[in-house]
Amino acid sequence: MKLTHAVRRTAAALLLSLAVGCVSSFFPYFTTRAAAAAFLPYDDIRTNYATEAIVNMTKLQLLTGTGYRRFEPDKSVTRAEFITMIERLLGIQPAASPIPAFADVQSSAWYYEWLQPAVQLQLAEGTTAALFQPNRPVTREEAAVILARALKQSSSELSSDLPEGLFEDQERIHEWAASSVYRLYQLDLMDGDDGRFLPQEQMTRQEAAVVMNRIWTHAGWSDQLHSASPENIQLGWQYGQTTSQFEQTVLQSNINTLSPHWYYLGKSAIVEDQSDLSLLGWAHSRGKRVWAMVGNHADQAATHGMLANPATRQSFVRQLADRVKKSGIDGLNIDFENMLPADRNSFTAFVSSLRQELQAIPAVLTVNVSPDLGTDWTEVFDYEAIAAHTDYVVLMGYDEHWGGDPQAGSVSSLPWLKQGIETLLLKAPADKVILALPLYTRDWTMDGKVLAASQDIDINKQNSVVLAKKLRPLWDDRLGQYTAQYADGSRNHRIWIEDGRSLSMKAAMGESYDLAGNAYWYMGGESPDIWTSLRNEARFHSYSFL
Repeated sequence: MKLTHAVRRTAAALLLSLAVGCVSSFFPYFTTRAAAAAFLPYDDIRTNYATEAIVNMTKLQLLTGTGYRRFEPDKSVTRAEFITMIERLLGIQPAASPIPAFADVQSSAWYYEWLQPAVQLQLAEGTTAALFQPNRPVTREEAAVILARALKQSSSELSSDLPEGLFEDQERIHEWAASSVYRLYQLDLMDGDDGRFLPQEQMTRQEAAVVMNRIWTHAGWSDQLHSASPENIQLGWQYGQTTSQFEQTVLQSNINTLSPHWYYLGKSAIVEDQSDLSLLGWAHSRGKRVWAMVGNHADQAATHGMLANPATRQSFVRQLADRVKKSGIDGLNIDFENMLPADRNSFTAFVSSLRQELQAIPAVLTVNVSPDLGTDWTEVFDYEAIAAHTDYVVLMGYDEHWGGDPQAGSVSSLPWLKQGIETLLLKAPADKVILALPLYTRDWTMDGKVLAASQDIDINKQNSVVLAKKLRPLWDDRLGQYTAQYADGSRNHRIWIEDGRSLSMKAAMGESYDLAGNAYWYMGGESPDIWTSLRNEARFHSYSFL
């Protein structure tokens, strides 16, 4: 049954009068006004349909007043304020991403760090591609659209045809908002006033409080909003950092599995041991795992020599297993690159033998693979067999365009990544696949129309270039990332940017396939906001508002 605002106002007033009456009966020297002031957190809220919601949202610190004991219930809510309110309700944290989403949202504005995650999670859109109009009051129909996105009520699955007679003024509801308005009505979150929805009316602070409280108290939703985000594998590779630097980077991240560069295939198939076992004790004391990386220096000849000879191959396997057993390492991560296609079966045999040795310890085996593009670079990987003989396959979701590539482009665009994931899932189960994401990009130099050079740059370096040169990156919705250009003398540069927005979209894609987790190449390449953005994405993904 749908209650009108008038009925709600009467009920709220009755409850409040009973509460105040109880106080007055026990303390006769209190006036009714004094008792009411003691009962309510603000002096300017009325006993109406919104009173309980305002009190509850304030108690939970999801809403705050506008001054000392002042709430201003009839004051309009701006677009930026409404987004901030909803993100607080969802447990989304502000993110200081240095790549601005809109030209009219300055980094110095209080709402900047709230709008960034809203855009990254696709909760908010601008009024144009470049503008958000943060200080414009949000209308009731705009609020309905934002709420439908926040509650994952997909517009593609909702009808935009409002039932006849639903609202007296429903012809005033824009088509782009109709499906959201109807869904919010069905969920009993927004039901209008005296038969009207008032779509172009500005939402007030007390109306926002009511909607937020209804979401918070909705059966099954509050438990989700209270709960911690589920934790999957978050693997970080060490590269170019000392053990101490790596530890500090891990502490500031979401990483629960460390992969230091400890072992390499050396001459005569002898293990080159560069381990620092102090990291192992440090990680275990903090509840983190260590899957040490095993590399081959991309040495094709040495790798072939080890793989092609069964006795030599088994000797290398035992050397690795002995180190794992003696040290207490939790697992190994095999990162062999630049292998001959002819070594396909031998590499599979190497992986199979190593798995058997590690299972006996026990320890985890993971193998890094590139997306299957049907080239000589990936011909060595028998994806199905590798998946069968490992605990996890790590898909290196980067180097779509690599250093030395004759064509400039993204290191990891969404369409390319989607193709790589779906191709691998034809051969490997989703719960065995870890998606590796790039914490770097490339600065491409063009001499006229000719590609002259490219340089690997990490995200921190990328951000420094964008800020120093005051670039205005443009969002490419198809690729799922920003692009930026700048001139340096007679040459032009172009960067396909990786940031909290692009990486959140990549992580969300992996989660949509129920993959086992993420890996990151390489630790130390990221700006601190990246981890906030990825935590927000994981938390939001965990919600199911059914």
